[in-house]
Amino acid sequence: MKKNETLRLIVSITLGVVIIILSILLAGKISKGKKQAEVVIKPVIKTVFVDTVINENLRVNIEASGTVEAFEKMELYSEVQGILENRGKAFKEGQFYSSGSTILQINSDEFMASLVAQRSAFYNTLMSTLPDLQLDYPTVYLKWKQYVNDFDMNQSTNPLPSFDTEQEKYFINSRNIVNTYFTIKNLEERLNKYRIQAPYDGIVTEALVNQGALIRAGQKIGEFINPSNYELRILLSERSIDMVNVGNVVDLYNLDRTESYVGKVSRINRVIDPSTQSIEVFIQVSAPGLNDGMYLVAQIEGKEVDEVFEISRSLLVDNEEVFVVQDGKLKKVAIDLVHFTEETALIKGLENGTVLLNNNIPGAYDGMLVEIATL
Repeated sequence: MKKNETLRLIVSITLGVVIIILSILLAGKISKGKKQAEVVIKPVIKTVFVDTVINENLRVNIEASGTVEAFEKMELYSEVQGILENRGKAFKEGQFYSSGSTILQINSDEFMASLVAQRSAFYNTLMSTLPDLQLDYPTVYLKWKQYVNDFDMNQSTNPLPSFDTEQEKYFINSRNIVNTYFTIKNLEERLNKYRIQAPYDGIVTEALVNQGALIRAGQKIGEFINPSNYELRILLSERSIDMVNVGNVVDLYNLDRTESYVGKVSRINRVIDPSTQSIEVFIQVSAPGLNDGMYLVAQIEGKEVDEVFEISRSLLVDNEEVFVVQDGKLKKVAIDLVHFTEETALIKGLENGTVLLNNNIPGAYDGMLVEIATL
């Protein structure tokens, strides 16, 4: 009995020692596995290029583009009705007319006959009035007789003689002479509308009718421009408008930059377009080779701005901030955007000596670790 108890004791002790040894070995393997699983992650440091800010006074150069339009452009409309006559030059696009020459002549024979009839009736009224004037107002008779003698039914009616007395005025008005005179002058003015004259040396840019066609009152006939004086309309941002003044000299180029012209800011429309937040600027230019509708690029030398720094526009963050490097980290700093073009921007608000990020970093953020590249 004692022998069996002794044997159980030995077995129990042996099992306990084995379990302890296995536990120690297992714990060692687990600890070793954990140490192997631990990975040391080193911080990623981006290499960046930088500029040192040196503020200076710079003159703003503004670039914009637009199409040239004739400064003097006239749409031709007919105020009367009739047949378009064939008079000398054909009314066609590109046709030149000197100032005062006839661009279009609408047949006015019928209207002219009516006008002559009115003049004839007026002349008869004057003739019937002369005997009464001679009897009642002999002092003014001679001037009215001379007026009747000079009257020509085929020429424009001369102005009426001036009245010397109130009695003369009342007498002439009682014979309906003044009213008839102004009726005739109104018809004579309308007769002039059958002939359209060139107000300046120019060319036809649009011809909508042919000779022999029936022209109706209110019908558009064409378009006439002065080819020696043009205006370029460009749009500038509200931020840039303070840099430009009327009278500024402007360098102009065609798209290929093979031709250059010189213009001058003539007008600035201060009303802001709500859809584009831009302002219209008009540049006057006169030079051979310009044509209506031609596309030009304008470079305006604007005002000089104090204490600014020029950077690539791509470095702006929402047009309000830029990244600087401080203590090996990126930091967003607010700036004032003074002016920008498609490629560059002039900014204020950075002190001289500030280290400014000079290349775009995808995913850049405030506090990002960086190191400055050395050349």
